[in-house]
Amino acid sequence: MRTGVRLGVDVGKVRVGLAASDPSGFLASPVETLARQDELRTLIERIVAEAADRNALEIVVGLPLSLSGADTPSTADARLVAQALADASPVPVRMIDERLSTVSAQSALHRSGRNARSSRSVIDQVAAVILLQHALDSERAGREPGVIVDPT
Repeated sequence: MRTGVRLGVDVGKVRVGLAASDPSGFLASPVETLARQDELRTLIERIVAEAADRNALEIVVGLPLSLSGADTPSTADARLVAQALADASPVPVRMIDERLSTVSAQSALHRSGRNARSSRSVIDQVAAVILLQHALDSERAGREPGVIVDPT
């Protein structure tokens, strides 16, 4: 298992959730929710800056696939963000299947007594935590999590 901070990114049309691992790569924690701007460059700069501030080893972006593994309307957007990050970031960008991460996040928040309306500000962070923790757990189990996005 590699040591080093990883930054998790849950891409949404309205908000983008960020999570980060501890330096040992054992535990993911929420960081913040970014409002999605009209200009992609602003979002990319903010995520790259967060990765640099944390001295991140890599950035892990969720790939929203359907339960059958097919693309969803959000898949192309997540791939666009991941490619822009790979082109702008000095650290590798990895995409990982995030099926059910948002559903799991909503369920966890509901069990903790938060409703959908009061959870909007944190749901994307929780989804980022879930997808990043999945990547960390996969690596710890000896499986390479997701795929590296090659810069263009």
